[in-house]
Amino acid sequence: MINMSLARQAAFAPANTADIADSLLKESGLRIEIDRRRGRGAGLNPSGRFEPREREVLDDGWQTFETLEPFKTEVQVERPRAIITRNDSPDIPFDRSINPYRGCEHGCIYCFARPTHAYMGLSPGLDFESKLFAKPDAAKLLERELSKPGYKPRTIAIGTNTDPYQPIEKEWRIMRQILEVLAAANHPVAIVTKSALIMRDIDILAKMAEKGLARAALSVTTMDRKLARLMEPRASTPTKRLEAIKAMSEAGIPTAVMASPMIPALNDHELERILDAGAAAGAKEASYVLLRLPLEVSPLFRDWLLRHYPDRYRHVMSLVRSMRGGKDYDAEFGKRMKGTGPYAWQISRRFELAAKKYGLTRRTIGLNSDLFVPPSGHGVQLSLL
Repeated sequence: MINMSLARQAAFAPANTADIADSLLKESGLRIEIDRRRGRGAGLNPSGRFEPREREVLDDGWQTFETLEPFKTEVQVERPRAIITRNDSPDIPFDRSINPYRGCEHGCIYCFARPTHAYMGLSPGLDFESKLFAKPDAAKLLERELSKPGYKPRTIAIGTNTDPYQPIEKEWRIMRQILEVLAAANHPVAIVTKSALIMRDIDILAKMAEKGLARAALSVTTMDRKLARLMEPRASTPTKRLEAIKAMSEAGIPTAVMASPMIPALNDHELERILDAGAAAGAKEASYVLLRLPLEVSPLFRDWLLRHYPDRYRHVMSLVRSMRGGKDYDAEFGKRMKGTGPYAWQISRRFELAAKKYGLTRRTIGLNSDLFVPPSGHGVQLSLL
């Protein structure tokens, strides 16, 4: 057995030590058996960074009859005091958002939201995609917040952290309840998803779009179904996402295609093809984001890359670091989304030329905030006068 510090060094090892890193990860017992994580994205389930103790699975050579259960999707109820989250980031075009769920069953290995699970005392690895939290009071909380005196309406973004249309939405329907509140209040909303389930709510979104209150963006990471299955095991297939773009566009809902994230030497060669397919499906806008590997996402992605594309490990990580100032990730505003350096510039230029060729605008369509009517229904505190 090797100690945990060596295993962690392996996770952050330079690209030219990929074979050593792979060996250390296997010997340390950090990887979860394939039968326990089948259908999941991450291969590791490390302790969260705030935990005082770390646990690891270790085969000590003694045969036992105990078999650990596979990771099953578990949903707990979370009851926050507020549902609208505020931000002042200069990198994103909105100042407020809603997350109906915490954690995401899609299991995207590159998801930059994985580290947030550490705040719940859980792992950003397999726990993030199997131990989920639902907020069933979201619609009621939203009504209360929108009805507060002095509230000024501006576009609410949904899907910026975890996907509001992940599989458990079929049962919980929290996103649909939120949309019903926003529609009744004539409040603008912008949605980001990689799920075809969004088509279920076309009836609401189409009516909102007629008033200039709604737009959506579908993330299409790759056109390769096999790669999509490995990177995003429980998300809709690329074909289904394009079908969603087409259905949304035909319903009059402004829809964008997002080529995100672009991973050098893995899917960045598909950039033009993704924009072409998105435009053919009816998208009017396009955007892209470079791969982001904050905190625990880096070792999780490295392990995934070693498991599925060991021959590309060195090249991919070398290019990633060339765009992040020699590191796996640079969180500085203005750099974290697009990166720096020659390779990052090349991707940016390719995107500009392709977007122009296929008639896709980079400008975000503005939504209407002038029609807003504060809610006055059930659960809203009424005025004393």
